[in-house]
Amino acid sequence: MFENTWNSIPMRAVIRQLFISYLCMHVCLRVRELSDVILVILIGLIFFFQMDFTLMEEFLRHINFYDTSFCVALIAIIFNPFFWNLVARWEHRTRRLSGLFGSPFLACYCLGFIIILLNVLRSHSMTVAMKAQPRWEAMDRMDVFYVGTALIIVGTVLVVSSFLALGFTGTFLGDYFGILLDEKVTVFPFNIMENPMYWGSTANYLGLALIGASPVGLILTATVAAAYKVAIQFEGPFTAQIYRERSQRRKHE
Repeated sequence: MFENTWNSIPMRAVIRQLFISYLCMHVCLRVRELSDVILVILIGLIFFFQMDFTLMEEFLRHINFYDTSFCVALIAIIFNPFFWNLVARWEHRTRRLSGLFGSPFLACYCLGFIIILLNVLRSHSMTVAMKAQPRWEAMDRMDVFYVGTALIIVGTVLVVSSFLALGFTGTFLGDYFGILLDEKVTVFPFNIMENPMYWGSTANYLGLALIGASPVGLILTATVAAAYKVAIQFEGPFTAQIYRERSQRRKHE
C-alpha cells in the first residue's frame, strides 16, 4: 500500500513541494550551507507527506507523543543548549567558576566535560525513544538508508573537523571564560559554513532517524535543529560582543 501510494505521487508535485520547502526555510530560518540541506530534508518530508493524507495519518500513527522515552528525549534536547548558555553567561558576568577552580582553563574543562556528558545522555535518550516506537515501512527503503548513511558520514566529518580546528576550549565556550582565540577560525569546515558542529550533530541525528526508519526520530531531529537555531541566535551576537570588547580594550592600551 505504501509503495503504491508513494509511486502514485507525480514527480513534478514532489519537486514543487521541495522547492516551496526550501523557500520557506530560507526566508523564515535564514540558515546557511549544510543546515539548508538538513532543514530542506526535514521540511520537505513534511510537505511530502502532506500531499497525501493517508501518508500523513500513517506517519502520525507511528508516533506516541505521550511516551515517557519521547518526553525524556525532548527535555534533554531543549535543556542542553539552555544549560550551557545559562552557565557560560553567568561565568562571563561573575567569574565564579574560574574563582572556584582557580583557573579559567580548569573551569572551562569542567563545563566542557559536563556538556559532553549531557550530549551523551541526549543521544542515548533519543536512541531509546526511537527504539521504543515503531519503524515505518514507507521509510524502510534502501535509498533512505543510503541518504541516512551519507548524512552520518558528513555530520561526523563536520563535528570532528570543527573540534580539531577550535580545540577543546574553543569548542566548549572558552570565550565566556576569557580564553579568546587570536583570530577567527577560517579553516575547514568554517570556510564553507557557520556553526558546523551544530549542523554536523543535527545531520548525525537525521541520519540515524532515516536509517532507523523512525518517524519519532524525525520529530526529535527537527527539535534538535530548532534548539540549535535558537541557541545560535543567543550565542552569535554575545560572542561577537566579547571580541568587540577585547578589540576596544586593545585600542586603549
